[in-house]
Amino acid sequence: MLALSVAAVLAVFLVYVSLAGGGTPAIQPSELDGRTETVSLGGVVVSKRGDPHSAVGMRFVLRDTKGAERVTVLYRGTTPDQFKVGRELMVKGALRNGVFVAQRDSMVTKCPSKYEPAEKST
Repeated sequence: MLALSVAAVLAVFLVYVSLAGGGTPAIQPSELDGRTETVSLGGVVVSKRGDPHSAVGMRFVLRDTKGAERVTVLYRGTTPDQFKVGRELMVKGALRNGVFVAQRDSMVTKCPSKYEPAEKST
């Protein structure tokens, strides 16, 4: 009986966290204007310069996946092997003086092979 009660409490907690828990909103550059809170920013890398391991960090431009809106991102930390121009990614951070300042080591790239349609069998 005790184990069932504990399991029920855990189930309710998991449902609450997944539905109402304090998640970070995921947005694209076109939705960034005026936001000052921490968000997950997604888009396509247009250009990059600098070293993410240096004191000044790396700057890259991120644009909407289906649009033209762009924002400069300042990033420090490790970059995934798949990071390159043309790749979709997500970084967590906040807009500061017109530049999106990403949290250290928050970059995650999307793997394009996972999102390509399956081959048709004949």
